[in-house]
Amino acid sequence: MALASEFVALVEVAVGPPLSLGAGPLGERRIVPILGGTVTGPRMQGEVLAGGADFQLIRPDRVAEIEARYTLRLADGALVQVTNRGLRHASPEDMARLLRGRPVPPERVYFRTAPVFETPAPAHAWLTRSLFVGIGERHPDTVLIRIFAV
Repeated sequence: MALASEFVALVEVAVGPPLSLGAGPLGERRIVPILGGTVTGPRMQGEVLAGGADFQLIRPDRVAEIEARYTLRLADGALVQVTNRGLRHASPEDMARLLRGRPVPPERVYFRTAPVFETPAPAHAWLTRSLFVGIGERHPDTVLIRIFAV
């Protein structure tokens, strides 16, 4: 059986400069502030509220383990908490460019996430009853995540 998916929305997030906590035994810890953004798509529309962050561990093998936490305000005013975990990696040269905030063509970067949604809004309870996969793109000042229900 093939895996079916449905496009839900594109999340476009403005991000600030990363704050490096330095190298520890597991790798370099970084915090990337989430400044705001938009959600557009057939199943969700709204905004990304400022105040979230992307907590990253850059492992010694240069794979970035990502855990972003942020809040959406959907078009009807409903609030949705998002926890989005994933992995990002590329060639050593492309990863070095990304970590310096330089652009890299998205097709050269593996960037996948598994967003989990939480909301008390009955109209959006469907978000808490499905699994989702995100396909990400990192740009110098923004992150794009295409979210699919599977």
